[in-house]
Formats: sequence, structure tokens, C-alpha cells
Amino acid sequence: MRGKSLFQKMAAAPHITWAVMFIVAPMLFVLYFAFTDAQGNFSLSNVSTLASYSNVFILSIAFALIATVVCLIIGYPLAYFMARSSPKMQKILMILIMLPMWCNLLIRTYALMALLDNGGLLNALLEKLGLGKLHIVGSDFGVILGMVYDFLPYMVLPIFTTMTKLDKRYIEAAQDLGCTAFQTMVKVIMPLTLSGVISGVTMVFVPSISTFYISQKLGAGKIELIGDTIERLFKNTSTYSVGAAISLVMMILILISVWIMNKFSDDEGGIII
Repeated sequence: MRGKSLFQKMAAAPHITWAVMFIVAPMLFVLYFAFTDAQGNFSLSNVSTLASYSNVFILSIAFALIATVVCLIIGYPLAYFMARSSPKMQKILMILIMLPMWCNLLIRTYALMALLDNGGLLNALLEKLGLGKLHIVGSDFGVILGMVYDFLPYMVLPIFTTMTKLDKRYIEAAQDLGCTAFQTMVKVIMPLTLSGVISGVTMVFVPSISTFYISQKLGAGKIELIGDTIERLFKNTSTYSVGAAISLVMMILILISVWIMNKFSDDEGGIII
């Protein structure tokens, strides 16, 4: 028994070391700089300046919520269709969903810019059809569209996982009791797949609220979210501590989101990364 316990500790050692070096230590550095001034003295001035960034926080949360809701509206029916499809069709759909994730986020964002820019493929097609241009890049819609495009798989996969594990006898029982297809969906399927929905919502909301590259490129520098603000502050040594204070707030928001997910999810929901 001791040998097994020792083996388990040795097996966990690399993961613990990695977590301490690249998760715990950076968080402690952020905490330190958030409550110190340029001379390294304890100070609350960085925290007191957070009120001046309230508009950026509100805009970032609003964008993240909208992107999350859109992903849920698109992702839930898609996951349901995948779960009801044949195994062969499930594999095809899974490849189509996962295929964009094989490319780097930067490449996907640039590809989306090439499609949606004023001189992009979409507007070139609209011009040939005699229609006006769509000014998507540089707009709120363009940024939210980029979030939905990049993070939609994170919504679909957890919901699909819970649906594939759903006992079909519950659906059959609901139908035998006279439930319509809509009633079966609302009263049976949705409650039983709630854990997957919560996992998907968390996995979309967290990267959406902290993203900065999507807003920079698809926002054309006109829209600044909280991730852009943190990057800008960290580039200037005089505002480094303020950036750390904002990062601390973001860490708290992310931890709250993860806590909510763990609170209302069960083991069946799972998280797919």
C-alpha cells in the first residue's frame, strides 16, 4: 500500500510542479504588484483607480454575455442534432467542429478578417451582386462574431457529451405519458443536460471576457475591452501595477465562474478542453 501511495505521489509530482510554477506563482506575482507601488511599498492606490475603468469592465462583460448567449442558442440545437445523428454522421460533424481549432487563434482571426474586411471576400461578392458593403470589421458586431466563431466549439462539446450520456428511456417514458416533442425537450432533455450547458457557458464566457486579440483585429482598434486595457497597461512600466490590479479582478471573476460551474455541474457534465 505504501508503494502504491509513493507511486501516486511521484506520478503527481510533475503536475504539481507545473501548477506551482505556471499557475500559482504568476497569481502571487499579480497579487503582489496589485498592492504595491513603483517602489515596492504597500499601496491601495492601484485598486482605487479601478473605478475609472468601469466602462471597460461593463463593455467586456456585455460582449462576453452576448457571445455566450449566441453560442448557447446555436450550440444547443447543434449538439442535440449531433446526439440524435448516426455514429458516422457524429464523427463527420465532430471533425467539422474541431477542424478550426486545429489552427491557432491568431490564424483563425486573420482568416475571418480576410473574409469580412471592407475589401474582403464577402464585400467583394456583395459588390458583384450590386449590393452595398457590410462594414463588419471595426464594429461591435464584428468583435462578437469573432468571439462566437472562435469559442462556439467550447459550447457544443460539453452539451454533446451530456446528451450522448442521456438515458433514452427517460425520453421514451415522457413520450408514453403523452408529452409532445417540445414538452419532452423542455421538461426532460434540458434539465438533464443542464450540467453540460453550465460547463459550456463557463468555457465560453471566461475566454470571451478576457480576450484581447479578437477585439484588436476585428474591432480595428476602435473597441477596447478589458484584455486590451491590461495589455496596454503592462506595456508601460509606470502603469504596470494598475494592470496587475485589473488582472486581479479578472482572476476573481474567472474563479467565481469556475466555482459556479463546479457548484451546479455534476460528474456527468464533464469539461472538454
